[in-house]
Amino acid sequence: MNRRRTLLGVGLAVILAAAVVWFITKPSGGGSGARGARGGANQPVTVGTATVAKADIPLVIKALGTVTPLATVTVKTQITGQLVQVAFTEGQSVKKNDLLAVVDPRPYEVALQQAIGAQEKDEALLKNAQIDLARYKTLVSQDSIARQTLDTQAALVRQYEAAIVTDRAAVDAAKLNLVYTRIIAPSDGRIGLRLVDPGNYVTIGDATGICVITLMQPMSVLFTIPEDSLPSVRKRLRDGATLQVTALDRAQKVELGVGKVATLDNQVDTTTGTVKLRAMFDNADEALFPNQFVNIRLLVDTVKDAISVPMAAIQRGQPGTFVYRVKPDDTVEIKVIQTGASDGEKIAVVSGLDVGDKVVTDGTDRLREGSKVRLPGQAAPGAKPGQSGPPVANAPANGQRQGANTGERRGGGAGRPAQSNQ
Repeated sequence: MNRRRTLLGVGLAVILAAAVVWFITKPSGGGSGARGARGGANQPVTVGTATVAKADIPLVIKALGTVTPLATVTVKTQITGQLVQVAFTEGQSVKKNDLLAVVDPRPYEVALQQAIGAQEKDEALLKNAQIDLARYKTLVSQDSIARQTLDTQAALVRQYEAAIVTDRAAVDAAKLNLVYTRIIAPSDGRIGLRLVDPGNYVTIGDATGICVITLMQPMSVLFTIPEDSLPSVRKRLRDGATLQVTALDRAQKVELGVGKVATLDNQVDTTTGTVKLRAMFDNADEALFPNQFVNIRLLVDTVKDAISVPMAAIQRGQPGTFVYRVKPDDTVEIKVIQTGASDGEKIAVVSGLDVGDKVVTDGTDRLREGSKVRLPGQAAPGAKPGQSGPPVANAPANGQRQGANTGERRGGGAGRPAQSNQ
């Protein structure tokens, strides 16, 4: 009994194995379908291409910069007193010597009158002393008074003359203080927020001041470049070239201004290996705002009429730097090239390609030497007119099957009457 069960199990296993082998090896869809599957491996790869052409390639250094005004002035009082008037509006643009504020001038007007009075008094004393000195000289010539009296009077005249000099300085100081009661703009620029209100008592030692004026036009931007880029920049500056600088916003989408390099720092920062440059911008629309962070594009030079390809076409691998060149028969070949300057979008090709060559820019990951390619929208080999995709490999088989089905239906229709005749 056990032996019979064993033989039965072995037989079932053999039958199951045979069924699996038949299921795996059986043809699916006929010979045409198999041929279509094998042909799919050789279907052309749809790729994007670009034509090698001559173009001007700008040599650009990218950097980060900070908008730095040429003048930022905190306006402070030069005298002590009560602020009686503020003559500016927050955010206002002012010119040099425009009136900004007024400190109570009355105490300084009084001080000026006192200084003038002291000067006039000393001038009167000096005049009287000079008259006495002239009289004493006559008496000494007549030997009527002692010589010492004349010398004393001469010293008194010189004393009054010195007092007059001091008085004149005091008058000038009082006049200057009176001028300082009118606080004026020390430079052109834009006023920020008001830092003190009218009625406050202001002094020379106030740290905050009255307002801050920032020069908006022109505007400068400080930025740094790597020390490796310094030789090319210095060479261009020594040759007298004007290096163009473009400032962009943080997203690098909005152009804030176009200026030029004004000066180069005199040393390299050893901690970062960079050197500072200052660029000047007209800033007519005041798009550059003080202390704003911007992206800088420094145009160092331009390579004229360079043979160039898009950066997307450049591949790097075991052969080195190469591209896939499309041949006239729509197959690709690997071309090892030597590259030159780049602007981030296109790159110069020193050797390996000629103008007019077609290179692959999209779909390179599916290519190898000799791969068949076609362009987007290009009809595949064997496709019907207007059909851009690959031909359907099993279409004939389906057609044959439909014919067979039709024939079967026709044959069945003819057979039924025959059976009825019998």
